[in-house]
Amino acid sequence: MSCTPDSLPTTWQVPDYEVQVFHPKRTRYCIGIPIINEGERIRTQLAEMYEQGLPDQADVILADGGSNDGSTAADVLEPVGVRTLLTKRGPGKLSAQLRMLFAYGLCEGYDGFVLIDGNGKDGVEGIPQFLEAMSEGWDYIQGSRYIPGGVERNTPLSRKLGVKFLHAPLLSIASGTRYTDTTNGFRAVSKAFLEDARLQPFRDVFDTYNLHYYLSLMAPKLGYQVKEVPVRREYPDSGAIPSKIKGLSANWHIMQLLFETVIGRYTPKEVDKSSETPS
Repeated sequence: MSCTPDSLPTTWQVPDYEVQVFHPKRTRYCIGIPIINEGERIRTQLAEMYEQGLPDQADVILADGGSNDGSTAADVLEPVGVRTLLTKRGPGKLSAQLRMLFAYGLCEGYDGFVLIDGNGKDGVEGIPQFLEAMSEGWDYIQGSRYIPGGVERNTPLSRKLGVKFLHAPLLSIASGTRYTDTTNGFRAVSKAFLEDARLQPFRDVFDTYNLHYYLSLMAPKLGYQVKEVPVRREYPDSGAIPSKIKGLSANWHIMQLLFETVIGRYTPKEVDKSSETPS
């Protein structure tokens, strides 16, 4: 079966995308990497993952937002073990890329997803601990640089303060579980959690960064097993910050999405607000 947009459930709202498969499915879990014009950063990251044997532990799938910098050419991706390149053609940004990734991965039969940014900031050596946690039954695993064993380097002060004193506390209160690093895209989610009918992640309302926040909120609220694991996140010593979130308007947008998430704007009306056990 070809897991193209036409083969997905009609109730799922997923942006149109193209599929390019380089290798057959081999593993139970996959590593999903959302990218757009990451250039040498994603090339270096994929080479490092390949050297550590990570494509043998979990299939690597790129969720591209429409790169035009040559970083997604077949002769770049195939030799370093990338299994599939998904290229979004429909509207939306990061959350749309994630919906595309989740839809394809569930259609392909993966039991879970390790998510890691493609901008080279995250320590790929941490990927196996997410795979192990999912195999142990954890459904939502959040990477954190702020717990014992975690490493941060050159984190912009505004971001560090925002996470520690606003973003993480608000999501912790709203979800009923303690988080320390909620803007960190290094995380893992299980098939069981994504397919829970009460979650409904395949909605066009998840467009930019809100799907990440929504998943953090809903995993504990729906009774799934949640934990944090230590990870490494390093910003470069100099030069431009590798991030799509830049400027006052972008940061204000992030705060709007956070507030909308914690007040329940995206939570389906039929979901009981009290804690529930997965069926």
